[in-house]
Amino acid sequence: MADREAGVAAVLDCLRRDTRWDWGVDERGDYHAYLIRELGVPIDPLLELLDGPGEEGSERAREALAPLALLGSESAREALRRHVREGEWWQETLSFLADNWPAHWWEDLGPDAVRRLGGERPAHWRSEPWLSWRELLPAREAAPPARRELRITPRTDRLLAALADPDTPYRERDEAVRILAERPAVPVELLTLVPELTTDGRDGFGVRGLGGVGRAVRRLGPLAVGPAREWAVDGRHWLQWLGVRVLAEYGGVGDVPRLVAELANQWEERTWCGPKTVADGLARFGPVAAEAAPLLRRFWQLTPHSYERPSYLKALHAIDPGAAAPLLGESLWDCERDARLYAVRHVPLDGRLAVRLAELRDSPGEYDELREVAAGRLG
Repeated sequence: MADREAGVAAVLDCLRRDTRWDWGVDERGDYHAYLIRELGVPIDPLLELLDGPGEEGSERAREALAPLALLGSESAREALRRHVREGEWWQETLSFLADNWPAHWWEDLGPDAVRRLGGERPAHWRSEPWLSWRELLPAREAAPPARRELRITPRTDRLLAALADPDTPYRERDEAVRILAERPAVPVELLTLVPELTTDGRDGFGVRGLGGVGRAVRRLGPLAVGPAREWAVDGRHWLQWLGVRVLAEYGGVGDVPRLVAELANQWEERTWCGPKTVADGLARFGPVAAEAAPLLRRFWQLTPHSYERPSYLKALHAIDPGAAAPLLGESLWDCERDARLYAVRHVPLDGRLAVRLAELRDSPGEYDELREVAAGRLG
């Protein structure tokens, strides 16, 4: 914003190539739309991406164009509607618009969409807009219900015995764990078996815990804390991480040093996916976890994984509210909606930040919950 020419170039670069560390969860569309509007970025490169041959480029374009239309760009709105009528990735675009636009912006596209189907079933027929357009689709004969074999579920003691037997085949052990993880009450006896409940490593990912182990253990909640303290210092990474997760969710004040040590290790190894779990755990302890504050601030400032940043913000605010105040202010402009929402709930209401809250309250591109919270803060 300080150097508009360089800002425009930077935004266009981010639109042309996906710079997200994790494209599946890290959010950018709303943030890009805001910058495009504020900097007056031309949208022609976005239109080229939208109609280009690459699905990922088209996805990036619609993620920015849809909120840009909500912010008042008629060109963005018409481009997306035209893509539904004529473009290659029209079904994905239509589903995205139905999730993010008011219904009266897309409901008249029904006849064009049905025409483009050519009698085929929609790719996303179980969701909007196809749920609203059921009457426009040709009637289909209902498929006969699939026959399902009734499986006699073994008793819990038999499942535990199978898991304790090292000669039980891998697939049977895996199935036994999954069944136990779905029981109304997971047997506490499972905890003593956890360190040996591993895969065989033949899938190329190495030895790790069986698929349902983590879910079963975490369902035991506080009952798993004692064993988890031993697992958290185990040399096997999968078991050590399971122990840390349990301590983060259910551990006590005495477990704070171990969680801080884990966070420090993740920083040293530049582990960008996972510190969120530890940060959420440390937030439970407030000022008692003060030793973690410098690490959390580093992660908040430097992680490329923006999806995790709201957790660092919440933890820092719980541990040292005064030091977190500037971070809350900055987070009103964050690309992640959860960071913006948390900042709106907790930011000090001084002059500049109150103006930003009013912008968020009145922005048609923002989410309803965030706008409602901003309105409540401003009275």
